[in-house]
Amino acid sequence: MPQELSYESFEQLEKFMELGFEAVGVPKDDAATCAKVLIESDKRGIDSHGVGRFKPIYIDRIEDGIQHVKTKIDVIRETKTTAVLDGNDGMGHVIGVKAMEMAIEKAKEYGMGMVAVRNSTHYGIAGYYPLMAAKEGMIGITGTNARPSIAPTFGVENMLGTNPLTIGFPTDEDFPFVLDCATSITQRGKIEHYARIGKTMPYGWVIDENGEAVTDPDIALEGLVKGTCALTPLGGIGEELAGYKGYGYATVVEVLSAALQGGSFLHQLTGVGTNGEKEPYHLGHFFMAIDINAFTDQKEFEKTSGDILRALRASKKAKGEERIYTAGEKEYLAFLERSEKGVPLNPAVKKSLTDVRDKYNVDFTFSWEK
Repeated sequence: MPQELSYESFEQLEKFMELGFEAVGVPKDDAATCAKVLIESDKRGIDSHGVGRFKPIYIDRIEDGIQHVKTKIDVIRETKTTAVLDGNDGMGHVIGVKAMEMAIEKAKEYGMGMVAVRNSTHYGIAGYYPLMAAKEGMIGITGTNARPSIAPTFGVENMLGTNPLTIGFPTDEDFPFVLDCATSITQRGKIEHYARIGKTMPYGWVIDENGEAVTDPDIALEGLVKGTCALTPLGGIGEELAGYKGYGYATVVEVLSAALQGGSFLHQLTGVGTNGEKEPYHLGHFFMAIDINAFTDQKEFEKTSGDILRALRASKKAKGEERIYTAGEKEYLAFLERSEKGVPLNPAVKKSLTDVRDKYNVDFTFSWEK
């Protein structure tokens, strides 16, 4: 039976999350930053990383004491074009925005900038940070490691995180190119979304300890925590569809998120201590900004990029298919639709929001309650 959806505007959801973060002790400016990063996911139609994660990922971790509400960022080392930051297990969104701002400023002066981060926490939708660069007329790149989820090709143990490698740049179209995807076929957020709506997962997303596919999202989520299930890398199970490529890219992101900054990696990122207690995840990220004008005229770059994307979309379509998309296009279309209609919220998400409101006495009324 389909679940009843309610719709809430971007502005209302962002405001509530800001107030909610403040209510648990996040400083006002930082709370605004966290809410802005989260709502960007909902704006782009990526329900796996937006308001649906407000409570179960961020509020719950703050309550568990494994994520600090006050974010102290230390500069460990710095050159004209690079920096290494320690986020001290503060709010990942705040750390991510600060790191990308540093990379952008360095790129403005020297053509390129790169910042590596250690001891951070989940920083939300990875695409937010390349979008920051694209808005400045730059190419932006980011990646992050995460708690173990992906099994190596021919393996069944969850070793690597979903480890997105995310790239964005401006074009002469109404929206930038943003490729924001995990190096696994899927990621936990999508499985959580399937569990919330009571839907069976596609075959091949998750394997059990025998290498057999798992399609029940609740079993998958439990198994990912226990270590009895693992995500498959891009390409899927084995080598037949080149799963080794996704495995390889996930490894690259792991190295750049840990080795450059002296950070944690693989099973050090489980969030579970030696005695089974919850502990900070100590995630690592990296951020790059590239000034297009250091290479060519920006307008020329944007037009060439747009020409490439338009040619791809205009190419011959498979039988029965109405259109071809390029990265960032579906998200832009979702933004246009949701700007008018609002963000769809299922009963589970609505309950998670009202639970936080009621627990912390946040003065807020959602539109579906009026």
